Amino acid sequence: MSALPAQATGLFRHVTTENAPLYRAIMDVFAGAKRQFRLHLRPDEVLAEAQWSAESPTLEAVQLALSQLVEWGNLQAQPDTARVATIEDFYRKRLLYRMTAGGEAAEAGLNTFIETLARKGELQSVALEDILARLASLDQLARGSPPDAAKVHEALRDLVHVFEGLADNAEAFMAALARTIELQRADNAAVMGFKTRLIDYLQRFIGDLVTRSGQIADRLGELRPLESQLLQLAAEREARDAAPGDAIAESHALAARVLAWHERWSGLRRWFISDGRRAAQAELLRASALAAIPRLLQAVATLNERRAGRSDRAADFRRLALWFAEADGDANAHRLWRVAFGLAPARHLSLAITQDDPGAGTPWNQAPPITIQPQLRQYGVLTTRGAPPRIADRSQERALLAARLAEESAQTEAARQRLATGRETRLSEIGLLDRHAFRLFLALLGDALSAQNHPDAPVERLTADGSLSVRLEPLGAETHALIHTELGSFSGRDHRVVIRPT
Repeated sequence: MSALPAQATGLFRHVTTENAPLYRAIMDVFAGAKRQFRLHLRPDEVLAEAQWSAESPTLEAVQLALSQLVEWGNLQAQPDTARVATIEDFYRKRLLYRMTAGGEAAEAGLNTFIETLARKGELQSVALEDILARLASLDQLARGSPPDAAKVHEALRDLVHVFEGLADNAEAFMAALARTIELQRADNAAVMGFKTRLIDYLQRFIGDLVTRSGQIADRLGELRPLESQLLQLAAEREARDAAPGDAIAESHALAARVLAWHERWSGLRRWFISDGRRAAQAELLRASALAAIPRLLQAVATLNERRAGRSDRAADFRRLALWFAEADGDANAHRLWRVAFGLAPARHLSLAITQDDPGAGTPWNQAPPITIQPQLRQYGVLTTRGAPPRIADRSQERALLAARLAEESAQTEAARQRLATGRETRLSEIGLLDRHAFRLFLALLGDALSAQNHPDAPVERLTADGSLSVRLEPLGAETHALIHTELGSFSGRDHRVVIRPT
């Protein structure tokens, strides 16, 4: 990293000095004047327009601060001759102040720093839709004859802008999610409500991500033969604004822009398409969001347990320490100790006592100390005597569990193949279902009907893991469907149903 120039070393001194609030309030006034296209400010205008954190300073204090900012290089002063009415006014020191180029750069850097710290990451479902729309627009533009370079360049710039916002916000959100999960010190009701909304937020984004990322990957695959042509058009249009030079310099400028656009496009592809060696970033984001949901649920369960009135061990020990401090004498303190911890002669322990046994009736505070084996002191258990126990062979049990797991997985996959055909059908036309397909069907039907606002309204819903999409469209109230299964018959109002894998 290159060193700062000598004239820039004092531009940030007003942030760390003793009177930093005064200097910052003055610089805020000049930054506002810059946005309003005002060229100069007088000391009395600064005093009237500044937002002071405490009581307003005097005009002399403001003038001294302005002089110090001029010395540091943030401001520039020049004589003020506009208000001269007499010769005495002419010879009196009157100055106009404006920000220097270094002062403007320092303010821009501080604003960027504050905005970055205050920015809250978010999972942008809308950005996924925008990326898909931009890719569809690029596909149409690329098939024009010839493609419109200006529109292609504009669409690519919008696509990169939206994608950068999506990636940056997702990274910030997932980095802050761990701290959010540990939020336990606020009001229990507020924390539980916030975490419930956060879980719904994650589930909604995961559903959108599963649907949109697949569509975006398909669009990127369709644009694969045309991407070089599109990126070349955008780079050539940008290269027109390069500073004039010889043919070699212009060629280098074009090559640099082509390389930059290919890097951005490669990053977009890696976000949504796996290359075989590593998973796509969208898949990693989905996995991180899915992993956060159980942790949030566990945090909510912990808060529920606390609200249910379970004892807090730390609070109990603090209360007990207070009782010990208030005990009037050692005798009562020993009685409290015995009641609190059940301390009594423990002759049932098989300890190797080498001293003379004082007897079971001797109070513990009067008995001689006993040497404790290190393992008992460290782990709370004694060394077992005799040979170590044999290691049990669990290979048959593990093989049995593996076989059952494989059988259940095969049954579940067969049920999914049976139901998730992607074709529209009626419940009355589904036919005979075995018990595994019927249980999966009941789960899908329950997910869809739970999201239905009205018995006559169609509904579409993703499953909890985002792998299946279910659409139900009720038929007339007089219709009837009967489904025969191995577990019995299932009947009700007939619906049109479409079950497809996402």
